[in-house]
Amino acid sequence: MNIVTCIAPVNIAVIKYWGKRDEFLILPTNDSISATLDTDQLHARTTVMISPDFKEDRIWLNGKEEDVKNARLQNCLKGIRKRSQLSGYTNDWKIHICSKNNFPTAAGLASSAAGYACLTAALAKLYKIEGDISIIARSGSGSACRSTIGGFVRWHMGSDKYGTDSLAKQIVPASHWPELRILVLVVSDEQKKVPSAIGMKRSMETSQLLQHRIMHVVPERANKMQRAIVEKDFKNFAQLTMKDSNQFHAVCLDTYPPCIYMNDISNSIINLVHSYNDAVNDVKVAYTFDAGPNATLYLLEKDVSAVIGVLDHFFPPSENVTIEYRRGLPVEGIKPSQGILEKLELQKYPPGQLRYMIYTKVGDGPKYLNNPQDHLLDDQGNPINCS
Repeated sequence: MNIVTCIAPVNIAVIKYWGKRDEFLILPTNDSISATLDTDQLHARTTVMISPDFKEDRIWLNGKEEDVKNARLQNCLKGIRKRSQLSGYTNDWKIHICSKNNFPTAAGLASSAAGYACLTAALAKLYKIEGDISIIARSGSGSACRSTIGGFVRWHMGSDKYGTDSLAKQIVPASHWPELRILVLVVSDEQKKVPSAIGMKRSMETSQLLQHRIMHVVPERANKMQRAIVEKDFKNFAQLTMKDSNQFHAVCLDTYPPCIYMNDISNSIINLVHSYNDAVNDVKVAYTFDAGPNATLYLLEKDVSAVIGVLDHFFPPSENVTIEYRRGLPVEGIKPSQGILEKLELQKYPPGQLRYMIYTKVGDGPKYLNNPQDHLLDDQGNPINCS
């Protein structure tokens, strides 16, 4: 078998990873916790192929050929080839890689996490590697280690200077909390101005708040979050999620020069969530923002229609019918009552402030696609269906 195709999920952190203690090995300064999102709605797809006929390693990403000498890509390839169970000559064959995402890349939607997890999982099968692959995925993109596993996942920072214990472990599988749902609100699908790796390095060098967070906040908060997930305690889960997102972005502002990832619409979503929770006198929905303006909302299935109705009222969809606005799992919003709207007292925005929304749930880890029609490379190792 010299060709493998795989899909891997996005993960959205509820306890954020921001800061490395080792840039080369990608070792984090604190534990992080994330939810793996269902691959039916959001995924990276990667095909890998080895052949004695290939003259050199090559990679295509979203239809465009990229530099295969990229250091992080080479880290993954070296890690895989080192552990390979293929015989010597096969191990020396060159490789072609083709990958694409079904969601915006570099817009703060964890595209590198899904991409490197997918690459690692595909390579692991191709090279007949067994056991933990999260360490190899981590060498490509830190948070990719969390996308190698389904459900809720904790990336342990570890203490070994070589990173042998800095790996991802499942807290609970996707089936543990079946009522939990996720709404991804895409405010912008443009690439962010400050890439995460650069922002992280800048924060490590200049933010005193980040040092306080590492030492005094995250260790206890991560343990509380793990307990809330195991106990399916939505109120605590939601409050910890929002507090951690807020502190992460406070660190970004405390960085010099500051890294500003959120915009006015992002801040309006935060206000709406808090106002809605106050209006219903309960914690029904939580927000979190990665390094970008797009919001991820966590909520229970029973509350989804009401929350979508409120979002549709204050952020009405674009009148451009060519854009598929509601994506993912099927759902209809419920028009909010006059009583709720009066309690919210928020500004109603003109149509189109949200580009689209994706309704999804917690899902499993990477999956292999066995139908030859799913491959992104043809028999000669050239890209097809890769844009």
